[in-house]
Amino acid sequence: MKEITLIDGNNIPIIGFGTYKSTNQEGIQSVKEALAKGYRLIDTAAKYGNEEEVGKGICESEVDRKEIIVTTKLWRENLGYKETLQAFNNSLKKLGLDYIDMYLIHWPANAKNYSNWQKTNADSWRAMEELKADGKIKTIGVSNFWQEHLEALFHTANVIPAINQIEFHPGYWQPQLSEFCKTNGITVESWSPLARGKVFENPVLQAIAKQHNKSVSQICLRWIIQHDTIVIPKSSTPQRIKENFEIFDFKLSEQDMKQIDELPEMGFSGELPNMWPDIVKV
Repeated sequence: MKEITLIDGNNIPIIGFGTYKSTNQEGIQSVKEALAKGYRLIDTAAKYGNEEEVGKGICESEVDRKEIIVTTKLWRENLGYKETLQAFNNSLKKLGLDYIDMYLIHWPANAKNYSNWQKTNADSWRAMEELKADGKIKTIGVSNFWQEHLEALFHTANVIPAINQIEFHPGYWQPQLSEFCKTNGITVESWSPLARGKVFENPVLQAIAKQHNKSVSQICLRWIIQHDTIVIPKSSTPQRIKENFEIFDFKLSEQDMKQIDELPEMGFSGELPNMWPDIVKV
């Protein structure tokens, strides 16, 4: 399993398991299945409403807690210093854990929702820095932060975000933002790696998959990790969970990478950090 060393010195697998929409018994079972198949990075969020199931899946698995990296996220309606501390404690309790490996701000405050969005993000980050200093979080980071949000945070942060989890998939991979993050030592992590299923209809991806005798999803996931970007595919099907993990026995050529890089926009969620709570229709 390839790992990436973060700016804070912690190591993280380059592939993890996403749990968005995985709830109830299915959520518990999918986490157990992923851990049994070799995944060691598990991604959830307060907004997903499944932290309890994720925690139970981890507890019921046969994998030592110390081997598992658990990510959860601070929802955008709970930003602020005191609010962040309370939200973190709620997540910790629901997960049933003593600490959280990685805690992210799910979406940045913006001018549409906060009179001083810079201060709101800074206050949230200050709380997370304190939780990290207290040993309750190992790694702190952000999600869906654009360059403007990161640059504003740099003015007050004592700890640089180790991760920026962003929408990153064929047809929408934000190369300029990714490059800015990497230049500043921030590791990029991909959400929606399969473009909400749109990748399966793409003839270029189908042709590359046939050439490598792999599935379209494996091609997309391999393309992402060859960009030195962490990927967290989600599935509740044992076969898909296994298949998504089997991306280390082949490599895409430079031509393959270029073809995928240049695909026209597809599968974009329409969600923009500066526009929430509205979703831009595409």
